[in-house]
Amino acid sequence: QVHLVESSLVQPGGSLTLACVLSGTIRNVIEMGWYRQVPPNQREMVATITERRDTSYANSVKSRFTISRNAANDTVLLQMDTLKPEDTATYYCHAKVQVSFDRIYENWGQGTQVTVSS
Repeated sequence: QVHLVESSLVQPGGSLTLACVLSGTIRNVIEMGWYRQVPPNQREMVATITERRDTSYANSVKSRFTISRNAANDTVLLQMDTLKPEDTATYYCHAKVQVSFDRIYENWGQGTQVTVSS
């Protein structure tokens, strides 16, 4: 079969911003973040941000990537600067949300391919 894979192509040293919008009936957004995966490796955390704006970054992207959320806590951005070929991966938006007093779901976006190459 023939498969088409869409990708954001960025030169090494370049920048790219990924955006993710959360919607639905949500009681509380506990955490949002970005993860990336290069098969056959496992999906790894890139950056996360809590509703309190506490952030965490993977050591490999710290000082280069910046995660942020809007005031409504329904949009998360990942600003990627000084991109390296090692950053090439499929990036997935992730949200840990509380939909009721005792129900917490983890949701994933469909993923977007980012290719860093000259």
